[in-house]
Amino acid sequence: MSKYLSSDDIRDRFSRAMSEMYKTEVPQYGTLLELVARVNHETLEKDPHLAERLEAHDEIERLSVERHGAIRVGTPEELAGLRRVFAVMGMQPVGYYDLSEAGVPVHSTAFRPIDDAALARNPFRIFTSLLRLELIEDETLRQRAAEILEKRSIFTPKALELVDTFEAQGGLTEDQAEQFVAEALETFRWHQDATVDWPTYQALSAEHRLIADVVCFRGPHINHLTPRTLDIDSVQQRMPEVGITPKAVIEGPPQRQCPILLRQTSFKALEETILFADHHEGSHTARFGEIEQRGVALTPKGRALYDRLLKTGRARSQGLDNTEHQRVMQETFAEFPDDEATLRARELAYFDYRLAADSEHDSKSTMAPDLEAAIEQGLVIARPITYEDFLPVSAAGIFQSNLGGQENEGYAGNANREDFEAALGARVTDELSLYAERQSHSLERVMTALNLSQDKAAAFL
Repeated sequence: MSKYLSSDDIRDRFSRAMSEMYKTEVPQYGTLLELVARVNHETLEKDPHLAERLEAHDEIERLSVERHGAIRVGTPEELAGLRRVFAVMGMQPVGYYDLSEAGVPVHSTAFRPIDDAALARNPFRIFTSLLRLELIEDETLRQRAAEILEKRSIFTPKALELVDTFEAQGGLTEDQAEQFVAEALETFRWHQDATVDWPTYQALSAEHRLIADVVCFRGPHINHLTPRTLDIDSVQQRMPEVGITPKAVIEGPPQRQCPILLRQTSFKALEETILFADHHEGSHTARFGEIEQRGVALTPKGRALYDRLLKTGRARSQGLDNTEHQRVMQETFAEFPDDEATLRARELAYFDYRLAADSEHDSKSTMAPDLEAAIEQGLVIARPITYEDFLPVSAAGIFQSNLGGQENEGYAGNANREDFEAALGARVTDELSLYAERQSHSLERVMTALNLSQDKAAAFL
């Protein structure tokens, strides 16, 4: 029997190949990677405690390879095809994001690995958006866009053949995996020639530039790749020093001692020369570089508080530069606890509970009366669970910043998870359930090891 390569290995190979391709296509992305690596190194040197903690949590190695990308597709068939392609790499659809609420005519999910071992190996994610053609009010334009999309195929025949092979035999051999990575990469490659004429491009762009980006090209070119940094404020400040212009403000929560959820920024999208089908030479902006800083995942209670404070902070800081925006957000988020003990006590964030190394050998004889006592005695360690997903408001802010800042309030209020899942051909996993399950399972393991009864830790389950 042939030995099959693991999906984790295929995902790792694909993410590295995509990063190399994008560095060639967008040289500023390579510059960004160098800056992020430098900032991360300096941050770890200045904060040995953080370095020790990341090392203990197996976060150091994944930090250097961690990327997320984003693509946009035009039809249900394209979305369903991507689900099959990403399944080969062990990536599942997690979360439903309605970006119409922020004036962007798409809804989305994130394909990513979901178990701890796979995330530690390579937490590659692709934020994948489906164009909402039904939100285009002009019927003629909507029909024209549908006709254009119907004519294209975004996958190579060989890529589809290898997906079939994977599904039939339950894996890919070394040679097949190598072929798959090369063929699948073609779906995400940039092409400088459009499939439409200049007037069609202009009409679609006038409706929304994202629509033109999805409809007018051969496929869903990767529009950004995102490394993870430990200090996004430093990267934002230093981008101009390496010839990169950052977007106006960092999206998400302000800087904190205990980071929460996700902070994001990017450099401005490139203006690229495009040859249109009528031989007109024009330009298009779509591709950029993004940076992210990840914190702890929040519970529904914590997320409700976050959403309320974010809405207030954004309203107060509208139009301000990043310095003033961050000052306002700091003031607004003062209400949100900034230490792990309070986040746990108030059930605002998710934690992974593990026995301390020196308590594992004698755990059954532990005399701690309850879980909190065990934590206080150093027998149990509560680690923040990293947020692996996305924020719709932040995603929309990045999109708008790099697509001319357009926003159409007429798109809002059109969440339709049912239609999205029908197009996908599968249910999307609720991201909060993944964090809740991980916390619950970790608590159960610790309780069993310490011989704690269910009622003594019931408040944490």
